[in-house]
Amino acid sequence: MFEYYDTLITPEEAAELLGCGMNMIYKLLKGGKINAMRIGRHWKIPKRAIQEYILQATQMKAAGW
Repeated sequence: MFEYYDTLITPEEAAELLGCGMNMIYKLLKGGKINAMRIGRHWKIPKRAIQEYILQATQMKAAGW
């Protein structure tokens, strides 16, 4: 069960992975575009959620959105 903890990243790490700023990351988190959890004041983001967001954004772009 606890072996999956290393798959959680911070918003700062997510911004680095996506190559965008912190404001954009918080906008995506608050808008529900990236699935994440909030523990107190801290966001925890599964790496898988970042991968899913990238796939979804790529598919939307390919469809002409």
